Amino acid sequence: MKKIPLVLVLLACMGNSDCGSSPVSASGVSKATVKVPVGTDGMTSEQRNVRDRLVEDNKPGAVKHLYIISAYSGQVIFYSTVRGKVTSGGKRLTPTTVIGDGPNTNSYFNVNIGDSMEQTAEVLQDDGTYGYSSEYLYWWDTQGRYYQYYITGGVIPIISTQPMAVKSIILNMEVTKAPNAAEEMPPVPLPQ
Repeated sequence: MKKIPLVLVLLACMGNSDCGSSPVSASGVSKATVKVPVGTDGMTSEQRNVRDRLVEDNKPGAVKHLYIISAYSGQVIFYSTVRGKVTSGGKRLTPTTVIGDGPNTNSYFNVNIGDSMEQTAEVLQDDGTYGYSSEYLYWWDTQGRYYQYYITGGVIPIISTQPMAVKSIILNMEVTKAPNAAEEMPPVPLPQ
């Protein structure tokens, strides 16, 4: 690919009044900007939340509480403690796509896969993984309790660092044969 010298780009812009201007929507509205205030740490609230979530999700020995709530009845249908954090099945320690023997350019990152050095265009995420997570919201309440809210069809998973007060937990499980003593599941602990 041939590179265009910067001088030619600047000369082309001189004859074009739109060169370097802000984007405009089809309705004629121009892009708006705002100066976002930062705290004494130099970060915005959003940056601080991302940093604090990474710290919360990676605390050694942390225990969280997972509630699966019916989107239809509002009842808790499953509860479990979680060691560490819940992880999306789409997360990987290696990228899902590699370039192989493609061109070595600055657009790709080197990654070891087994005994082979490959290249990928995927960026290693803040948590040290590749891939995509389920979409969710997360927050801390005023007492410092951490929550994650996953938006899914039919159920609403909620993860918290503290147990939640719920009236009951309903587990509807289909059994195809009577379990023997070795297959019997321990009872699900109710939150206090």
